[in-house]
Amino acid sequence: MRDPLWQHRTALNLIAHGEDVLAAGGAHASPEWMDWFSVVRLAAFKGNTELKAGRLPQARETLLRALADLPADSDKQRTVILGDLGAVEAAASNPEAAAEYALRALDLLETHWYATGLERVRDVRRALVPWQHERCVRDLDDRLYGWGSVLSALTN
Repeated sequence: MRDPLWQHRTALNLIAHGEDVLAAGGAHASPEWMDWFSVVRLAAFKGNTELKAGRLPQARETLLRALADLPADSDKQRTVILGDLGAVEAAASNPEAAAEYALRALDLLETHWYATGLERVRDVRRALVPWQHERCVRDLDDRLYGWGSVLSALTN
């Protein structure tokens, strides 16, 4: 099994190559079925990889830029990025900011259900265990595990 640091470094190198390819353009157009992929989505993947590699300042910067550049009609992807930003803040021992990002993601999930977005919020909550008695985490728990969230998930 490969060293996780090596895997993160390799992933970031491949993402950098993808950024270069997208920036340069190509002689061939992307296939029609690949209309969901963009520079912004690649940045979101990069931010998640930086998070997993423990590069918190870089992850925060990359994810904030991706969030700012995300098209208005991309609320499902926005939930994922907000979840990743929450995970960055939890890893940086900032539970208030982590919970706030998770709550923003939950707001969007009420109207734009996306299982991956919910999983990212759950990741944030798991990372907030050391602060589980803080008011911000209890507020997140109320929202995450409240009946409104359950009913919303069942109707979507």
